[in-house]
Amino acid sequence: MRAHLCSLILVLAVTKVLIVYAHQSSGSFNAAAKDAAVDVLTDQSCTVEVSDLYAIKFKATATAEDITGDVKNADHFRYAEETKLAWEEGKLCADITEEQRKLTQADLIIFQDKKAMLSFTTGSQESMFSADGINGDMNVTLWPLQNGILHYCGFQVLAPQIFWAPSHVPSEARSTMLTSWRTRLKWHTNQ
Repeated sequence: MRAHLCSLILVLAVTKVLIVYAHQSSGSFNAAAKDAAVDVLTDQSCTVEVSDLYAIKFKATATAEDITGDVKNADHFRYAEETKLAWEEGKLCADITEEQRKLTQADLIIFQDKKAMLSFTTGSQESMFSADGINGDMNVTLWPLQNGILHYCGFQVLAPQIFWAPSHVPSEARSTMLTSWRTRLKWHTNQ
C-alpha cells in the first residue's frame, strides 16, 4: 500500500502546468517551443494552460491602474504598498487577479514544491553571452530574475532552457533543439 501511494504521489507531482508565453508571432521559434511543451506535457497527462500575454493584451507596466477603486494615498502613490493593500481587500484589477490565480494553481510554471524554469530564445550565439562576450555572462544577466525574484518568492529555480540564436541556425539544428526540449520536459514531469 505504501509503495502504491508513493507511486501515486510521484505521478501526481506535476499535473497542472502553466506556460507563460509572450511572443507576437505564431510562426516564431518561441511559438514552436511552446507548442512542443504543450504536446509533451499533455502526452504526460498534465493539464496545460497557456497564458498568452500578447493575446490577452497583458499590460506589463506597474501603475495605479492595477488597482480598482480608490488608493490609500493618491498624492504619494507607492506601488508596493498600494498593491499589497489592494490584494488584501480584493481590489486588484481583473487581469492581475486572473494571472495570479493561474500561478497559484500550477504545479510547474515555464516562463513546484513550486518549480520555475525560464525558456527563451536569443538573437545571438552562445559565445556572445560569456564573461568575455559582447552581451556579457548570461548567468549574471539572469541572476536578478532567477534569484532575486523567483527564488525569493519560494520557487525551486531550474536551469533555464536557452535556445541560442535559432533564427541563425539550419532547420535541422532547430529540430534538434526542440527534440532536446521535449526530452527535458518529459524528464521534469517525472520528478
